[in-house]
Amino acid sequence: MAFVTSKQMLADAQKGGYAIGAFNAENMEMVKAIIKAAEELKAPVMIQTTPSTVKYASLEMFVAMVAAEAKNATVPVCLHLDHGSSFELAVRAIKEGYTSVMIDGSKLPFDGNVDVSARVVAVAHPNGIPVEAELGKVGGKEDELEAEADTNTDPMEAKEFVEKTGVDSLAIAIGTAHGFYVGTPVLDKERLSEIRAVVDVPLVLHGASGLTDEDVKDCVKRGICKVNFATELRVAYTDAGKALLKEQPDVFDPKKLGEVGMAAVTELVKNRMKVCGCDGKAM
Repeated sequence: MAFVTSKQMLADAQKGGYAIGAFNAENMEMVKAIIKAAEELKAPVMIQTTPSTVKYASLEMFVAMVAAEAKNATVPVCLHLDHGSSFELAVRAIKEGYTSVMIDGSKLPFDGNVDVSARVVAVAHPNGIPVEAELGKVGGKEDELEAEADTNTDPMEAKEFVEKTGVDSLAIAIGTAHGFYVGTPVLDKERLSEIRAVVDVPLVLHGASGLTDEDVKDCVKRGICKVNFATELRVAYTDAGKALLKEQPDVFDPKKLGEVGMAAVTELVKNRMKVCGCDGKAM
């Protein structure tokens, strides 16, 4: 259909009571697998890259790959900078053609987070690019960003933050963590409902890898409009390659490894899209 921004798809999700699945890609194969899943389920989709993934390839490389696949897609495809670690990286992503960006100032004091988020908004909005920010600290580790303990988002701070920055969506902390969980996560779902009551922009759930389907569905019901999945896609991709090499140790063609990795990621993404409720929602 088109290489689009996240603005309309998140607005539609908020209105329709479902969430957009946002999936981190590490290479061409994962990009193709994610879009294939979206095509099969007729779902709008967001593909994401973190700063370390951008460092591994480049902003230009991911824009080119996603744009090429989106050109022939029948569903809306968005390329999002996940956990943008600086104002400079977010601006570079906008200039290179990303259709959505996140600035993660959650490690800063409140005023510092407001300042850097508002600065990104001031550059992004004139170029038609929506901005996601984060308030509160999601536990675990995402690239170089690590939180030793969760600091859940305060509802009134969230309201003030959105009003002062003009961000288009807000990632909140309610007890989730990046990576896989060591124990059973305890989510503060009432906190989510309280934030939804005072914040108008779409809310984002990070750290969904390892959550139960029931937890994700309940969070969506309470107002989450975008759910991020990263770690479990990496595991699915690499485990498929390991299994192939165990069965066929003489395999040397990288394409063979890519094929099984893509198949595994496609099936996982389809499952997660159904949990988010975005299947069949492509306009």
